[in-house]
Amino acid sequence: VNKAIFTFIINFINMIILSILFFITAILYSSVGFGGGSTYLALLLIWDIPYFIFPIIALLCNIIVVSGNSFNYIRAGNHNFKLILPFLIGSVPLAFFGGTLKIEKDIFEILLFFVLSVASILLLINNKSYENNDLIIKKLNFLISLLIGSVLGLISGIVGIGGGIFLSPILFLLKAEKPKIIVTTASLFILVNSISGVFGQLTKENILTEISNYIPLFICVFLGGLLGNYLNLKIFTSRVLAIITALLVMFVSIRMGIRIFL
Repeated sequence: VNKAIFTFIINFINMIILSILFFITAILYSSVGFGGGSTYLALLLIWDIPYFIFPIIALLCNIIVVSGNSFNYIRAGNHNFKLILPFLIGSVPLAFFGGTLKIEKDIFEILLFFVLSVASILLLINNKSYENNDLIIKKLNFLISLLIGSVLGLISGIVGIGGGIFLSPILFLLKAEKPKIIVTTASLFILVNSISGVFGQLTKENILTEISNYIPLFICVFLGGLLGNYLNLKIFTSRVLAIITALLVMFVSIRMGIRIFL
């Protein structure tokens, strides 16, 4: 009995700490228009949560966080549905397909490590773009947008990210739109892909019964998302928060790399 009580207390403390970290992650990511899926995954990995539940937890947290962002950005008029449409046409079916795939833990960890590493580097390189409103906008080729969306959708569904952390730097690099519209596009991309990925994940066995154990995480990211959106609108610039987020993701990816390869 004493051992059972001790295990319960340890698990309870671990859940509190993890919930706080999810809360902080939601603040940082929502403030730059992202959901935080990549870092939620890394935290779940570090905490030794069963890996088969990783993607659906991260995707649900994404949905909770970016729903508010997307609503606020669209209401403010910072959207371009023509820009995002081809990306979504390519990504949605492949996000679902990726969500249905069952992957070995070792391969999943390596894939996640590379996803986080690339994401942090792209964010760090492109942080200046958040304040560049004087760029000459270039129209994107439909097929190229479709291809990019397809690749990001597949990655999103497999590992449990929304894909916006990749799409955003790509759009900045291609000078596809003004910064505020790119941030909105990334948020909507994350939202729709995450929903598609969740449906894919739900085709797997025992997923629904496990989700109920992680309700505190969902509550914390909801509150963190609200606060992060407020910080973006009122206090910090998107560029500052993009740098903070990039450094956070880089730290987690380095820790993951040490764990996997050393």
